[in-house]
Amino acid sequence: QVQLVESGGGLVQPGGSLRLSCAASGSISRINVMGWYRQAPGKQRELVASITGYGSTTYAESVKGRFTVSRDNAQNMVYLQMNSLKPEDTDLYYCNLVSYGSNYWGQGTQVTVSS
Repeated sequence: QVQLVESGGGLVQPGGSLRLSCAASGSISRINVMGWYRQAPGKQRELVASITGYGSTTYAESVKGRFTVSRDNAQNMVYLQMNSLKPEDTDLYYCNLVSYGSNYWGQGTQVTVSS
């Protein structure tokens, strides 16, 4: 079993920055993809960014150039640096880990962008 714990969410003004962190623990295979999803009330959860163990990244079009995903394989951590935040980035952000067909989720951390 894998546990994921997010931190770093909060309230920020438009144009500001936040850094989300996710700590993974448990039975973690070296072969996995970690990433971040977000979900607004009444909407489907959508991919924000993901990163493989080899550092290959994928981004949603809406965040390209503003968000950066990174990971520390030794510490089983994944990060999301969010810059130039917009009100439409307001969502509940979830950490995700996929390994050999198993899908794990954190409890979510709220990001609110508002003046």
